[in-house]
Amino acid sequence: MAEKVTIGNCELWHGDCREVLPLLPPVDLILTDPPYGIGADAAANRSGELAEKQAAMGSAGNKSGRGWKNYGIEGWDKERPAPWLFGLMQEKGKECVIWGGNYFTDLLPPSMRWLVWDKGQRNFSLADCEFAWSSQQQASRVLTLPRGEALQDGKEHPTQKPLRLMLWCLDMHPKAATVCDPFMGTGTTGVACVNLGKAFVGIERERQYFDAACRRIEQAYAQPRLFEDAKVGAGDTAVQGDMLLPANPPSSAAPKASAAT
Repeated sequence: MAEKVTIGNCELWHGDCREVLPLLPPVDLILTDPPYGIGADAAANRSGELAEKQAAMGSAGNKSGRGWKNYGIEGWDKERPAPWLFGLMQEKGKECVIWGGNYFTDLLPPSMRWLVWDKGQRNFSLADCEFAWSSQQQASRVLTLPRGEALQDGKEHPTQKPLRLMLWCLDMHPKAATVCDPFMGTGTTGVACVNLGKAFVGIERERQYFDAACRRIEQAYAQPRLFEDAKVGAGDTAVQGDMLLPANPPSSAAPKASAAT
């Protein structure tokens, strides 16, 4: 049985998207970052454990353990989502942006537009950039954004994307009033939607991440948020644009929980 929590204009589901998404109405945009099936969950936790040991031993290589963390949850990145789920996402969303698209080229149709997140750092142990498949038949775009911004946002998931990256994705779809993330994680897509005044539907299976998403989205409604709106062209870096939300959230922003079968 799935649990639904409503916060403001956000509908958050604690459950499996394979069960919940077929029951939901269509939306203007699916914006998501599914599991890639590469074991990123276990790898992050092993690196986090090593960093903790190094910190405890006073290792010069990583005295503070910064950059790695044991998130404690494994199993969600053992395999890719089923092929039929990619078809369903394209049916449910008028447009789609799927991060990790290079892992799903056999499951998605050819597209003119790819979004590229250039992390602005070379020769690191992880990828220099990441790719998102887009259903839009328009020119590809690149955003240069430091990988550390996810840490500044308060990273609680090993593959959590920076808030400004999701704002940039939404900027590609200005007419999208309703957005769904079937693999919500800790809710960065939802926070971005709150900032832009869009309705959001999120689905997350893991309770720890679902609770974090609820908290982050509630906080986004509850306090002013000055954010940097990433309006960039291919190869450019993000430039600032300010938006300030009201200090007092609407009465509807209080979380309401209900259960659904």
